[in-house]
Amino acid sequence: MPDIKDILAKAKPREHTVRICLAGDVAAEVERLEADLAATSSWQQQSLAEANPGIEIAEKIKDARERMQAAEVPFTFRALGDKAWSDLVAEHPGKTPDESWDDETLAPALVAACAVDPVMTPDDVAALWEQLNLGQRQELINAAWTVNSEGTTVPFALHASAILASLTDGK
Repeated sequence: MPDIKDILAKAKPREHTVRICLAGDVAAEVERLEADLAATSSWQQQSLAEANPGIEIAEKIKDARERMQAAEVPFTFRALGDKAWSDLVAEHPGKTPDESWDDETLAPALVAACAVDPVMTPDDVAALWEQLNLGQRQELINAAWTVNSEGTTVPFALHASAILASLTDGK
């Protein structure tokens, strides 16, 4: 039978990382280029000297997507302990007796409290909120919420399993 002290020594709080692309201008460029590429879908070559205009646009999309990937920043969150969670919720009471907490104030405070890489203060989160759109902010909030509310199970990695199953050399 396992000893609780051994179990506690092995226990680590859950962590979760999300990647946020901070190049909103490049995202708009990709959208514009994809519309330009779609506009070439009916192009037909009139002579052997003509090159498909979609090729140049597709190359620009590839370049822009690479710049977007380079502009992604990982944000890692770690679960709060029971007391820290309780204290944080208590600092953000609901506006009515039916609400357990105030979503508007708890969400950014939770992001700041759970952020471990990069570490963020509430002021840092407020400044970041000014640069991000609602969807990006929600991704960070969801990550902070996930580490505190979802259980941890061993995931099934379909892609990795398929690769390993395809090996025929016995490794």
